[in-house]
Amino acid sequence: MTPDANPFLSTSPLPYRLPPFQEIREEHYAPAFEQGMAEHLAEVTAIADDPEPPTFANTIEALERSGELLDRVSTVFFNQVSSDATPGVQEIQKDITPRLSKHADAVHLNAKLFARIQAVEAADEEQRWLLDRYLTDFTRAGAVLDQEDQERLRLLNERLSTLATTFQQNLLSDTNARAVVVDDVSELDGLSADAVQGLQETAKERGLDGEYLVTLVLPTSQPYLTELTDRSLRQRIHEASTGRGAANAELITEIAALRQERAGLLGYANHAEYVLADQTAKTTQAVTDMLDRLVPPAVSNARKEQSDLEEIAGHAVQPWDWPFYAEKVRKARYDIDSARMRPYFELNTVLEKGVFHAATRLYGITFTERSDLHGYHPDVRVFEVFNEDGTPLGLFLGDFHARASKRGGAWMNSLVKQSALLGTGPVVVNNLNIVKGEPTLMTFDEVNTMFHEFGHALHALFSDVRFPRFSGTAVPRDFVEYPSQVNEMWATDPEILANYAKHYETGEPMPQELVDRMLEAQKFNQGFATVEYLAATLLDWAWHTAYTGGEAERFEADALKRAGVDLAAVPPRYRSTYFAHIWASGYSAGYYSYIWSEVLDADTVEWFQENGGLRRENGDKFRRELLSKGGSVDALTAFRNFRGRDPEITPLLTRRGLL
Repeated sequence: MTPDANPFLSTSPLPYRLPPFQEIREEHYAPAFEQGMAEHLAEVTAIADDPEPPTFANTIEALERSGELLDRVSTVFFNQVSSDATPGVQEIQKDITPRLSKHADAVHLNAKLFARIQAVEAADEEQRWLLDRYLTDFTRAGAVLDQEDQERLRLLNERLSTLATTFQQNLLSDTNARAVVVDDVSELDGLSADAVQGLQETAKERGLDGEYLVTLVLPTSQPYLTELTDRSLRQRIHEASTGRGAANAELITEIAALRQERAGLLGYANHAEYVLADQTAKTTQAVTDMLDRLVPPAVSNARKEQSDLEEIAGHAVQPWDWPFYAEKVRKARYDIDSARMRPYFELNTVLEKGVFHAATRLYGITFTERSDLHGYHPDVRVFEVFNEDGTPLGLFLGDFHARASKRGGAWMNSLVKQSALLGTGPVVVNNLNIVKGEPTLMTFDEVNTMFHEFGHALHALFSDVRFPRFSGTAVPRDFVEYPSQVNEMWATDPEILANYAKHYETGEPMPQELVDRMLEAQKFNQGFATVEYLAATLLDWAWHTAYTGGEAERFEADALKRAGVDLAAVPPRYRSTYFAHIWASGYSAGYYSYIWSEVLDADTVEWFQENGGLRRENGDKFRRELLSKGGSVDALTAFRNFRGRDPEITPLLTRRGLL
């Protein structure tokens, strides 16, 4: 196939090397993967067989330059797997993921290449840090194992990649299949007219004319449970959510067992110990100590909240009741109504007058929509980002709407990584799952998520590193959520909130009394929120520290009971069979990282507040000392350089009402 026929086979001519999505077809992926893997292996072999003595330039830097085609096609393909997974793409995914696993092993288990890396000498601190990362990567990938163990490792990695793909595809299919069909509009009592219309339009898109379709989001608790007055419908929606992934039950027990075996091969007691060795937490004991400190006060708060809800409900509160009655308490205690707030959170206004405006005020950057550039789906919008002096910074793509071909949740992907070595600028995409409407009105949780994901985007956009290995969000998993969580603070900053929280019809700002009550209510229901998160975290932890066999449902129940978070009315944020983070998204033994990162986040928010909040000087310092560094320095060193000291947990405990 010629370069003209396959757009992956040559560098994109578009600004910032934006992939030429209008030219890319499904039939381009397989041959591009084939050629990309072949070219990369040839490059790696040439480096390993180089007759010249190993130097940083001919070994490490050469490796950084290698695999350009494979990286191009992989980035675009796996972005589509998450964002717009057609049946054709899913078939390619089944074939290619185990082959990519074998390819990665062929690189990392190349003995001659590893010997050259070990012989390289670095000339400066940046080179030493990159060399250290390569030595760590190869060692953790099994480069020091004997041949027999390496062969077993290859088989484990290939099987695990296949299982992860199957899990992901099963979950997407089951989530779509379990969407709740409503025949009688009276069952939707409590929802706004706009929300009802949105459900009707969603049903029509699925060929269900005259009906209403409640699609499921990834977490256990579903958004409409706060408003629906029909208890039986709330129960149907909740049970549809928690019933997802039955076909994954056997898969996850096999994944857990294989991960345990792999950890043992590599010299670790369990998979969590293997993961933690390369994170900022370092040890499983550090994470266990933190979780042990958080569980008792969180459970105590949740039980008190449950008692308050049952007093109002007049009966035992079930999981499908909690959001509904919590909303009643919220209204009674703070005189606040989530449905009343939605008209003030219109998607485009939140994006441009909220998210973008905050970034402009704090960092001086500006955004220009590029209608001449196209994303991978008609919903995707493309913006060019500029520094304050007008110099170009990168591209930001926004893909905000839910669709049947998109996995649940919200995330950021880098389509092109910033690298001075390669001469590339950043191209990043944010994905959310907001139900499209006319207009599209958001909950405040969705607003907060938009700010959160844009924090990830800023981490990538502000990257200013030489080597692609360090670009943007290439930091430890338990550090990567930190900048994104910090960016959430601007969603409720008075200046920013006043700029975007305006009624979509009248343009009137959200009344100050409603703003005040909304902000006061932020700490409400924190017992529930903390316990549902901790329950998921402790499930992840149990699967990767204590699983020795047995069926999934029983193991989950026992794990929650042992951890002291088996509250019937507060189910885990994700149950095991639909916990995509840990089985298919790179967060295995790492879901703790959200609250670990929140320690850094809460401490940093305190710093901003102490230093005047939304000021350019503050933004410039955060960008210079932390966001721009990517993985080019030790993560906690970057934090100390910014904060001036080690992180402290007290601000987090105060924020969550756990002192």
